[in-house]
Amino acid sequence: MKKKFLLGLASIFILGACGNGGSNASSDTTATGAASGDTIKLGGNFELSGGASAYGTLMDQGIKLAVEQVNAAGGVAGKQVDYTSYDNKSEPAESASVATRLATQDKVVAILGPATTGAANAQSPAVTRAKVPAILPAATGDGVTMSGNSVLEYVFRVCFQDSFQGTALAEFAQKDLGAKKAVILVDNSTDYAIGLADAFKETFNGEIVAEENFTAGDTDFKAILTNISKMDYDVIFLPGYYEEGGLIIKQAREMGIKQPILGPDGFANSVLVDLAGAENVNNVYYASHFTPNSEDPKVKEFLAAFQAKYGKPADSFAALAYDAANLVFKSIETAGSADPQAITDALAKTKDFEGVTGTFSFDKNHNPVKSAFVIELQNGVEVGNTVVEPAK
Repeated sequence: MKKKFLLGLASIFILGACGNGGSNASSDTTATGAASGDTIKLGGNFELSGGASAYGTLMDQGIKLAVEQVNAAGGVAGKQVDYTSYDNKSEPAESASVATRLATQDKVVAILGPATTGAANAQSPAVTRAKVPAILPAATGDGVTMSGNSVLEYVFRVCFQDSFQGTALAEFAQKDLGAKKAVILVDNSTDYAIGLADAFKETFNGEIVAEENFTAGDTDFKAILTNISKMDYDVIFLPGYYEEGGLIIKQAREMGIKQPILGPDGFANSVLVDLAGAENVNNVYYASHFTPNSEDPKVKEFLAAFQAKYGKPADSFAALAYDAANLVFKSIETAGSADPQAITDALAKTKDFEGVTGTFSFDKNHNPVKSAFVIELQNGVEVGNTVVEPAK
C-alpha cells in the first residue's frame, strides 16, 4: 500500500529547529593503496560507541560501501577515495574534537556525519574555522544548518527537518487514521523530541488529551501508561528514539493499550522491534527517509550490495549516509576539483540529486527539499508506506 499527500512548503519551516582529537577511541580507514597525491581524503565523524552507536555504525558502513563502489569504478575525478572515520563516542565534545582532527591533521576535503543533531551542532564551529564542508546524513534538528538567521556556509544535510516530520505525522494522524484526539508521550530530555512534539501540536487540529513526559534512559513506563490507559483518544504520538520507543510499545501493548502509535525517524532501527517484541508491534507508524520496499532499481542495487558486504539489511540511516557520500563524489566531479571550497560551492548548487533516499535539491539554507515516508508496521514488519511530499 502506497499513498501520497502534499505538505505545503510553509509547514516545513514551522520551527526555527575543541581539542586535537588525539584521544579518540577508534579509527577505521578504507585503504586504497594509492599514493597520497593520487587520493581524495574523506572523513567520517560518527557515533561508533555510546547511546547513538546503532545509528552511527550503520552510517559508517553505508559510506564505506559507497567508497568501495566508487573506487572500483575508477574513483572520483580520476583519483581513489581514502576514507578515514573516528568514533565520537556519542558525545558532542568528542564530535568537535574529531572534526578538528579530521580537518587539521588528516586534511580531509569533506566530513560526513555525525549522526545526531547535538553532535552536529558541536562540530559546526570546527568545520567553519577550517572551511571544510560537512554533510550531515541524519541530523534532523531544525536550524542545524543555521547560525541565528545566517546559513552556515560549510554545513549541509541530506535528511528532512524535525518540523517537517512532526507536521507530516500530524497530517497523517488526521487524514489517514482519522484521529481527532491524541496523547503525546515525549522524551523531555532531548531537543529532538521536544521539537517534534511542538511541530505535531502546531499542526494537529484535534484535541491533545494529555501530554506525559519521560527521560532518555528510562525503562519502566507503567506509571505514564497507567495515566493514559483509561482516557479517550485515537492515537499516541511518541517522539523519541528506538530504545525507549521499543520498551514503551511493549509495555503499552501488554497493558492492553491498542491505539495506533506514531513515532519519528528515531524509530528506524531493527532494535525497536527486538525491544518491543514483534507480536507487540502492530498499528505502529513512523516517519522515515527511506523504504526498502521501493521498486527503484538504485534502491534494490544498494540493498543487495549492503547485504552482500555486511550480511545484514540496510536501514534508512545507512541509506542516508550512502547518499551523503555519493553527493560529495558528485560535487567533486561537478566542481572539477577536490578543493574544499570548490566542493562547498558545488554542494550549495545541488539540484535534482538522485539518491536511494529520493531525488532532492538544496534550498537556500542547505536543507534538501524531498519526500518523506510514513512506514506502517504490523507484527514488526513493514506492510505499507505513505509518501509525504512537499508541495512544488
